[in-house]
Amino acid sequence: MADWFLLMFQFLLLGPALTSSSPVQDPESVVHELHKYVTITNDSRRNLAYFSCSTGNPIDDCWRCDPNWERNRKRLADCAIGFGRRAIGGRDGKYYVVTNPSDHAMDPKAGTLRHAVIQEEPLWIIFKHDMFIKLKMDLIVNSHKTIDGRGANIHIGRGPCIEIRNKSNIIIHGIHIHDCVRGGSGYVRDSNSHFFWRSRSDGDGVLIYGSSYVWVDHCSFSNCYDGLIDVVHGSTAVTISNNYMTHHNKVMLLGHSDSNEEEDKNMQVTVAFNHFGEGLGGRMPRCRFGYFHVVNNYYTHWQQYAIGGSSSPTIFSQGNRFVAPHDVDHKEVTKHFGSSKDEWKRWNWRSEGDLMLNGAFFTESGDGAPFFYEKASSMEGRPAMLVTLMTAGAGALACKNGQLC
Repeated sequence: MADWFLLMFQFLLLGPALTSSSPVQDPESVVHELHKYVTITNDSRRNLAYFSCSTGNPIDDCWRCDPNWERNRKRLADCAIGFGRRAIGGRDGKYYVVTNPSDHAMDPKAGTLRHAVIQEEPLWIIFKHDMFIKLKMDLIVNSHKTIDGRGANIHIGRGPCIEIRNKSNIIIHGIHIHDCVRGGSGYVRDSNSHFFWRSRSDGDGVLIYGSSYVWVDHCSFSNCYDGLIDVVHGSTAVTISNNYMTHHNKVMLLGHSDSNEEEDKNMQVTVAFNHFGEGLGGRMPRCRFGYFHVVNNYYTHWQQYAIGGSSSPTIFSQGNRFVAPHDVDHKEVTKHFGSSKDEWKRWNWRSEGDLMLNGAFFTESGDGAPFFYEKASSMEGRPAMLVTLMTAGAGALACKNGQLC
């Protein structure tokens, strides 16, 4: 059935309109025609297991069709795309099995997640069984680590969450991250031989600070104190993909502040194949200074705006599916902060092949200089009409051993 579906899908969708600039021609009629054959809603999106292979999502097609994924877990490290594609995490190290959901900021027990992430050697971290981990302080992740939640139902929440500070080569995959709160001041260990006093944290789901080669994939995020994912202070070579984000106001910040140009001007981040779902306000993402490729994401809800920025970021929006809210005052995808129109009209923001539905529109700006968009282009975008299928499995997956994930 899946092969028949994909042939029909390509016949309907891969026409000349998909190569034109945004918006594609007559998108409503094409979507209506497709929905005669398959209806994908927020309630049914996770029941599409038979579409998990050959969806056109290059990350998932790289590993999800392998029924022996559990024995071949490290294959995932070869499947990254975008600016963070060289993030190998703990590929070259041993497996570390987390057996204990408890936490201690200064004296973590062997078998706990904190004990795993502070080790100095490369590690591929997996979980023995389902766990809810309530951290005492932010989880300070060391370089060359993969946190792989596949095969178990892993939640990190109701406490401080994850921080990657001045590190590299980290993969976070398959974790539910939600209800994150600000951590208090106190001592926290970041290696077996070092600890430090840290001030109160911001309450992000994942904070990426001054780091590089980081990949956050197939996680489910909701309801944190500050951002769901913040990438700041010169972090670069980052990919944020296949995540499912819901019930949060300020979703994703890329770039620390309007006064932080020297650190953030060369930032490169890919945001791909994510599903921005119900109950989201804005910042999907909000960008400053650097170069950002927002490609093949599914936007089903926003209350204020979808993509915004300040301080002249270069934003390349490609092949996304934008469904505007019914509120007539918030149909615009884009929002410019902290500047007059005379200033922001020179910023390089481009929409290419995006699918605009329910009155959504993208305000382009800049002179379109190829140099800027080359630095903001990290992968080949797929047709926007395929986004619903390519993001149907966004978020943490319910993988079972011996079966396709």
